[in-house]
Amino acid sequence: MNLLVAEELRLSFGTTQALDGVSFEVAPREVVAVTGSSGSGKSTLLHCLAGILRPEGGTVHLDGRRIDDLPEAGRSALRRQDFGFVFQLGELIPELSVLENVSLPLRLTGATRRSASRQAVEALERLEIADLAEKRPSQVSGGQAQRAAVARALVHRPKVVFADEPTGALDTVNGERVLTALTTAAREQGAAVVIVTHEARVAACADREVVMSNGKVAGVKGRV
Repeated sequence: MNLLVAEELRLSFGTTQALDGVSFEVAPREVVAVTGSSGSGKSTLLHCLAGILRPEGGTVHLDGRRIDDLPEAGRSALRRQDFGFVFQLGELIPELSVLENVSLPLRLTGATRRSASRQAVEALERLEIADLAEKRPSQVSGGQAQRAAVARALVHRPKVVFADEPTGALDTVNGERVLTALTTAAREQGAAVVIVTHEARVAACADREVVMSNGKVAGVKGRV
């Protein structure tokens, strides 16, 4: 059964049709890569799925519940509780330690400092970077920082993890480590993963690849 389902999404920016009737679905523990050239609509699709942008037409359902028509407060709550995010540059807060960065999603949903720290340590251990807990982002490598970002995305056990070019700033070896860590940990937790990427090696690790072109789905590779 699919966890996240979008049907006939439409969104334009001025005269540019960013999404033109796009349908999409992802199941628990499934990894789907969204690929396409620059301007194809792949990042806009991710933003609509994640409730960052509201489509002008179509619907998005999470676990059978429609979410695209929620007010901003409701969509913000979804992003805190049900979604996790990994960005190209990690986006760790430089003033906080790695542990504090990973704890942050839990603190934002009301967890005590002690509980959040305990769960964050467990997340860092799963990503094999527990020894970095007290370091600042400036004191770790790019690959380590991105694994910390993965730990932060997964620490609150989200239903869906959205990753936007998660290996784009890394070399091949570190990129593969981060991708493996992300997909393995998400599947263990039962989360779905949606990865926007232009890298063929990243798309090859997904269960399915959705190819975007001119705001439409141009093709699907893998399981259907």
